[in-house]
Amino acid sequence: MRNSKYLAGLALLAVGGLALSGCSGGSGGDSGEGSVTLTFWHNSTTGAGKAYWEDTAAAFAEENPGVTVEIQSVPNEEMDGKLQTALNAGDAPDVFMARGGGKLADIVKAGQVMDLTDGISDGAKSALELSLPAFEVDGKNYGMPVAVLPSGIFYSSDLFAEAGVAATPATIDELVAADTQLRTAGIDPIAVGAKDAWPAAHWYYNFALRACSQEVLDDAAETRSFDDPCWLDAGENLQAFVDTDPFNKGFLTTVAQQGAGSSAGLLANHKAAMELMGAWNPGVIADLTPDKKPLADLQWFPFPAVPGGAGTPDAMMGGIDGYSCWVNAPEECVDFLNFMVEKGNQEAYAEAYQTIPASSEAQGAVTNPALLDILEAYNAAPYVSVWLDTLYGQNIGNALNVAVVDMFAGKGDAQGIVDAVNAAASRS
Repeated sequence: MRNSKYLAGLALLAVGGLALSGCSGGSGGDSGEGSVTLTFWHNSTTGAGKAYWEDTAAAFAEENPGVTVEIQSVPNEEMDGKLQTALNAGDAPDVFMARGGGKLADIVKAGQVMDLTDGISDGAKSALELSLPAFEVDGKNYGMPVAVLPSGIFYSSDLFAEAGVAATPATIDELVAADTQLRTAGIDPIAVGAKDAWPAAHWYYNFALRACSQEVLDDAAETRSFDDPCWLDAGENLQAFVDTDPFNKGFLTTVAQQGAGSSAGLLANHKAAMELMGAWNPGVIADLTPDKKPLADLQWFPFPAVPGGAGTPDAMMGGIDGYSCWVNAPEECVDFLNFMVEKGNQEAYAEAYQTIPASSEAQGAVTNPALLDILEAYNAAPYVSVWLDTLYGQNIGNALNVAVVDMFAGKGDAQGIVDAVNAAASRS
């Protein structure tokens, strides 16, 4: 699939009125005469998200006598590696997370994922018309989307007010100025879970989104060449930003989403003012506040403009979360995917995760102020790029993420990021 098709779909989704981890993987076969067991991996280990999947699996089993869904909650940071190991071993879960892009294309090429094209219900096709293309490879569908996940900077309006930050930053220079005000007020400006690599890498992704044109981003997915000068520019711009000391104390050992000391937890408990993250963040933060409720002062603004780049200023970085079926899964796996995206289940998903459902029919469930701000920005976005580690596949993505963390740690530079990615691409 050309990613540009997916990006256009996301932009149209916004304009069209869109009002985010037991048993071992494997077998999914019969558990007895006339019965079927589906093994299912997701990445919600606590809270409302975990409860949502337990309830949804139970409801599906009730509607489908003889079908049992065995759930394993896998921490998000472990999901990609654990899943790839299971796929390579031929013992994968029947139902597993998928994010499209090069990661999905790789497992399609390896023959590890089921072709869903003829099994998707008419209702699902209608409700997901603009998000289904995210899971197409060579004109066939290999996944069912459940959430659209644009990113940006989530922030505490109370901490902004305490530090005297009167307006949300529209440019990188304004973000640096806000960081200075927050630091002067004794507040860590930006939380980042660099220990998990990908949250730090998201900063490079967004600087690349501003430095590189849409055509360069898309073409690199096919050519696997990262020699355009914009990739180096992105790294140099990021290095200049890192040099302003914008992040929380101990960011190199901070995790992203587990516990009060994570980057999300720091924002949830007013220990830091901002975090760059995707649209699943309100739900994660809600689970980490002292009262386990949504953070009352949580707001959002888009990644700031960076002067001199070829990227369109209002372009956004994001993704779509969904689920796929292992190639050897029973046919009931497809029924379960169709069940996931029924209107009521998508509304419940949006409420449980505090995020944006993929189904256009469930858009009314989006009420969180920060998410509504994201949707407003979507309406103006000319295109949305998928996460670069997803777009370019796991091998290139891992090399990119590690190289960015090396820069954050003072062990690498902008050229090192480009060299690492090109070296990984040459081996892909």
